[in-house]
This record gives sequence, C-alpha cells and structure tokens, in this order.
Amino acid sequence: GTLRLINAQKTWCVAKPSSDQATLLENINYACSQVDCKILQKGCPCFSPDNLINHASIAMNLYYQCHGRNHWNCYFGNSALVVTTDPSYGSCVYE
Repeated sequence: GTLRLINAQKTWCVAKPSSDQATLLENINYACSQVDCKILQKGCPCFSPDNLINHASIAMNLYYQCHGRNHWNCYFGNSALVVTTDPSYGSCVYE
C-alpha cells in the first residue's frame, strides 16, 4: 500500500523573463495573499537581489509548491514557466 514515485522530476515555477513589471507585481500580490511569503522580507535569504522578477519567481514558486505542483498552478496569465533546473541560489532555497 505504499505509493512511490519512480524517476519523479522535481519542478519549480518561475516568472518568464519577458513578463512586464505590472504583471510581476500582480503575481507577487496574488501569490502572497495565498501563501506565506516571509522569505522575501528584507533580511531574509531570498530578499536579495531586490527586484520584481526575483521576488515574483519566489512567490510564484511558493504558490505552485503549496498547491500541488500542477501545471495550472504555474500559469499566472501565461507569465510563468515550469522549470526542471533548481533556481535556488546562495542561501535562498526554492522549496
């Protein structure tokens, strides 16, 4: 009765580099209204670099991970991408 994933690929959700600033801000506001985005606060590991694309990617990924890693949880009006390469950097770990 044990469910096992065989060769399961971990995925993350990040903002598309082509996304405009207003869309990124909307994505941050929406995602952070649904999940805990404390990791983005000043002094926390994922605050730097302090720019919208970085903060949006982290917030969108938190939302995606918390809602089951379904492709539709990483749509954000077609401003997001599901990636298979871990986007973590320095002490900022993408869950």
